[in-house]
Amino acid sequence: MVVNRVESFLKSELKRKNALLFILIDSEVSNLKASSKLAKDVEKMGASAILVGGSSATDQIEMAQVVKGIKKGLKIPIILFPGNVTGVVPDADAILFSSLMNSENPYFITQAQALGAPNVLKFGLEPLPTAYLVIGDGTSAWFIGSARGIPFEKPKIAAAYSLAAQFLGMRFVYLEAGSGAKTNVTPEMVKTVRHVFNGFLIVGGGIKDEKTAESLVKAGADALVIGTFLEKGGSIKKFEKIAKAIQRSKQ
Repeated sequence: MVVNRVESFLKSELKRKNALLFILIDSEVSNLKASSKLAKDVEKMGASAILVGGSSATDQIEMAQVVKGIKKGLKIPIILFPGNVTGVVPDADAILFSSLMNSENPYFITQAQALGAPNVLKFGLEPLPTAYLVIGDGTSAWFIGSARGIPFEKPKIAAAYSLAAQFLGMRFVYLEAGSGAKTNVTPEMVKTVRHVFNGFLIVGGGIKDEKTAESLVKAGADALVIGTFLEKGGSIKKFEKIAKAIQRSKQ
């Protein structure tokens, strides 16, 4: 295991680009050929990392094949985004080693992590200690993770969880509106979390246009995650416009 190689890369990219874009590839939605092409295309357009996983991805063999397939010829890191222990597979560069802190089921807070940790070590994955916070309800992440979704209009609750995560030693916070979310995490929530959290702030769910992306980056997001938008046929050119927009937006 190369200690902090991916984390150091992301931090150096952040200094260079001001804000980063991550692409989420759901191994159960995208086929291998399409995933490989998408990864290469978005790398050329400025993506800083590829996340593979998702809250409903359970086929470990399929996920391992996707990771191995898209890794060929890719220079940016592949980071696992597991919804369960089945999301821990070989050949990736790192893993969002995350605790779903606002779950009502202790399994998603610490138990799945204990079960998955030996394989993280065995596969040589770099663990990125992450507080995963589900915002709102009605999404797969909310349902499967038994999350007590943080209301969109209650940013101070998200900030309190993020501060607790920092005090627990977590260096990443991921505010997640959910795959295919009808609305995105609000800029006010991002700003409120940014005010107290000193680590790497990731925001995902419902980001479909330049205006939304710019507002979240201006509010303090370090990285935005785009997934469903592209999987459902969203234009690669649209992604490129979003990538260019966020470079103009960080204060």
